Amino acid sequence: MVKSFLKEVSKSRRLLAAELFGTFILIFVGTGAIVVNSISQGVITHVGVSFVFGAVVTALIYSLGHISGAHFNPAVTLAFWTSGFFPRRYVLPYILAQLVGAIMASGLLLISFGKVGNLGATLPLNGNWLQSFILETVLTFILMFVIFGAALDKRAHSNLAGLAIGLTVGVEATCMGPITGASMNPARSFSPALMAGIWQHQWLYWVAPILGAQIAVIVYRNLSNQFRDAQ
Repeated sequence: MVKSFLKEVSKSRRLLAAELFGTFILIFVGTGAIVVNSISQGVITHVGVSFVFGAVVTALIYSLGHISGAHFNPAVTLAFWTSGFFPRRYVLPYILAQLVGAIMASGLLLISFGKVGNLGATLPLNGNWLQSFILETVLTFILMFVIFGAALDKRAHSNLAGLAIGLTVGVEATCMGPITGASMNPARSFSPALMAGIWQHQWLYWVAPILGAQIAVIVYRNLSNQFRDAQ
């Protein structure tokens, strides 16, 4: 029993470390691109920033997906749980690890650059929270739908999942980033807001992604015969 317990503790540490460092890398590189774009008067460009987010997500899925599942996003973790693909006991620890990793990344960017570009904080264009709420919900629905179809459905070519998910992030950021910030991830929005002290509409970047991901759970559950066809 003791050996089993120690083995479970060791496994948990590896999973949480992967989520923490994966989220750290995602936020440091992704929002770091926004900061550098601001410093360089737009050398990276909006499309470039979108590419960075998509590329780093792809890289992280291939490098850490086999360890922790490569969530790096509280909305994704909650959707995995409600769909039955993820154990409840890991939900809160995963989310806390993701938030800690994100805060570490934004904190390091703050130390390195100051509050340049608001550290990549997400805000609705012209304060139009309803527009951004709708868009963030739809964007996260699409992202979670692709995750189910490309990564979790056993009928899919899972070796291409990282590319499919990364491309989805990049395309959605390119299309809707100027309007909402294309967060799709509460941890991604929370840490820059915390470090830059920008709390306007922060609730939106929690509620909308979680709602969008849960809608994807409902839709894909019906498409996959209560997920039975996907297993």
